Amino acid sequence: MRVKGADVGMAAGGLDGVVWRNRALTLFDRVAVPVAVCDVYGTVVLANPAMAAECGTPPGRLRGRDVLKLFRPREEAQVERIAEALRLRHRSRYQVSVRWRAPGGAERYGELTADPVSEAVGETPSLLVMLRVAGERAAPEAEPARVTPVEGRVLALLAGGASTAQAARELGLTGDGVTYHLRRLSARWDAANRTELVARAYALGVLRPGVWPPAPTE
Repeated sequence: MRVKGADVGMAAGGLDGVVWRNRALTLFDRVAVPVAVCDVYGTVVLANPAMAAECGTPPGRLRGRDVLKLFRPREEAQVERIAEALRLRHRSRYQVSVRWRAPGGAERYGELTADPVSEAVGETPSLLVMLRVAGERAAPEAEPARVTPVEGRVLALLAGGASTAQAARELGLTGDGVTYHLRRLSARWDAANRTELVARAYALGVLRPGVWPPAPTE
């Protein structure tokens, strides 16, 4: 038989747990250090905005990605030693020297630190992964990405705030025609939405900077 007071205490304890979990997630999102939670195989379960920014993508799109594909180890032997230690359930802090391509094209290098974490000693741990950026090498100057004249005009109208219907009227296309060009560009540049598509167009030199209304680079 359960005591009513004990039930209330357990309910209060559960509520406190939810409150502290929400606070921890808020801190996780706001901390400036790139942090991710991965499973024992290195698959990203959760990433904060700072980690996602290093990959040039929203945090949700990192879920399911291999952290060692995003940040390439400089020495494979390091990874093999860590994998063996995790198989033996050793609970130590592991460090891997890595390099990766920043959103602007520069090659960055630094260190991944992984700490096994779990609620119970016997269960398979997750990995709390933190990234330390040590420095970067500037990217070589690249030619602007190539787009067709119609694609350039679609991007310029989009950057100026035009809707699909407005862009269609301006270009003499159907709404489906404009959508077709946007889908091709999004697939080509791996853009998640129209805001990211416009940002990439400026970053790749397709749209002229400092010009209004927006115009394609000739």
